[in-house]
Amino acid sequence: MKYVIVGGVTGGASAAARLRRLDEEADILIFDKSPHVSYSNCSLPYRLSETIDETEKLILNSPQKLKGMYNIETCVSSEVVSIDRKGKKVRVKDLVNQREYEEHYDKLILSPGAYAVVPPIKGIEGANLFTIKNVVDIDRFYTFLKTGDVKKVSVVGGGFIGVEVAVNLREAGYEVSLVEAMPQILRTYDYDMVQILQKEMADKGVELIVEDQVMEFRKSNMLLKSGRIVEGEAVVMAVGIRPDTALAREAGLALNQRGAILVDGNYRTSDPDIYAIGDAIEVFHALTHKPMMLQLAGPAQKQAREAADHIYGRIVRNTGYIGSSCIKVLDYNAASTGLTAAQCEQEGIPYDIVYVIPKDKVSIMPDSTYLHYKLIYEIPTGQVLGVQVISRGDAAKRADIVATLLKFGGTVDDLRDLELCYAPPFSSAKDAGNYAGLAACNLLQKTFRQVRTDQVRSLVEEGAYIIDVREKELYDQGHIRTAVNIPISQIRQRLEEIPKDRPVYLNCKTGQTSYNAVLALQGKGFRNVYNISGGFLGLCFFEYFNDRTKNREPIVTAYSFE
Repeated sequence: MKYVIVGGVTGGASAAARLRRLDEEADILIFDKSPHVSYSNCSLPYRLSETIDETEKLILNSPQKLKGMYNIETCVSSEVVSIDRKGKKVRVKDLVNQREYEEHYDKLILSPGAYAVVPPIKGIEGANLFTIKNVVDIDRFYTFLKTGDVKKVSVVGGGFIGVEVAVNLREAGYEVSLVEAMPQILRTYDYDMVQILQKEMADKGVELIVEDQVMEFRKSNMLLKSGRIVEGEAVVMAVGIRPDTALAREAGLALNQRGAILVDGNYRTSDPDIYAIGDAIEVFHALTHKPMMLQLAGPAQKQAREAADHIYGRIVRNTGYIGSSCIKVLDYNAASTGLTAAQCEQEGIPYDIVYVIPKDKVSIMPDSTYLHYKLIYEIPTGQVLGVQVISRGDAAKRADIVATLLKFGGTVDDLRDLELCYAPPFSSAKDAGNYAGLAACNLLQKTFRQVRTDQVRSLVEEGAYIIDVREKELYDQGHIRTAVNIPISQIRQRLEEIPKDRPVYLNCKTGQTSYNAVLALQGKGFRNVYNISGGFLGLCFFEYFNDRTKNREPIVTAYSFE
């Protein structure tokens, strides 16, 4: 059997290696139009900060190594320009000497990836413009930075690549501006959670501009829709990617409306002898039960293995995808999996959230830090739908726990009951997930009611009755502007000060003490009491970036972030 693979990075290289493990006698041939195969494309931005100190370290395997280890033939700088499905052969162009030739296949695997979108903005041809998709791209940009005496760089687009490029440039000492047309960066996080990361970028010197877009380039300076000028000596375009599927389209393979290749549960295209994997395909969302596009390395490797297994008649059970990812934003680590609250609203899924901020380990440990943990679950079933975790500590571990639950259809009861590893240097006996599961169970049982941090500004403006249950010393250091101070240590003695004829909202640092106060008041006959989830700490993180960038009046007397 002869297998031809188009694209030799994550999906293509993984498929080739799996085919070889299944069949020592197979003839396996990879074509890639770049000069490299099997490189760590997710690590590309880290070359800019010298975290990866040599460009060559980004290359995981060479054609020679693939030949020696796996007996796989690899042709780089070789573009497959057409597919003859009837004759089962591809036409290849050698980009070095411009020679064209044909190769026969028994099975063809397409792993062409995606290409960076460069919109036709006025004046763009005069800018020092870069995209970051492969080793050649990053080496070209890195060389330009080092040889051009560059000090100021602009990034357009606040997705993963844009943020990672901006962060690594800032860590390398460059002046960096990031422009995002949407109201927030990183749409894999809800608006309330992403404020933590937006604050971190702004605090560490990244000029972060949201809800504005580039209208014109004047050399490498950018004129925004607001009229603002962003100066720079280089521009990184990171507004998104699109499936690189021109080859599949010209071959007559079925595509979706956005140009992604349609595949079945075994990753076969509309041609049973052609498979497709990676960034260029449409996959099945395990939670919404709808098709989606998912450009992540982990899923691409899974698809590669399953496609190879199916070719050899092995049973493949496609369980779909949930979209787990993480990112490092300066001193913060962020991770998410499953659905966001915004996606639940879009899909019409009834949901509720829990937002808790426990410590990542026993609080007396000197390096303990807060975990901002947002759990999304279905009501009334309690099925876990997603989580977002942001912390200076181990956020990815907590998201991975929920990712595992999602794959097995877990509920908030399961999350509550999980037995997780514990020792003071690593976690707490009741870890963040357990804590969130308990809170969600209480909400489902209607043990208490809550409001979210994004609702507090309206409450303040409406003159709602808010009680801060922290001790006076902490209250005096900063509080919600209209909140009265009744410490929990005094609340049972001062019941006459608390109205029963209107809603009462209780607030503390993180929401835990105020939750206890809510239960105490309910035990004393109060029925209209609500806990402010996330507490004063969560509120400060939510409000800060917009207060500063929109010059609006704060609803707190002073911010607190620790």
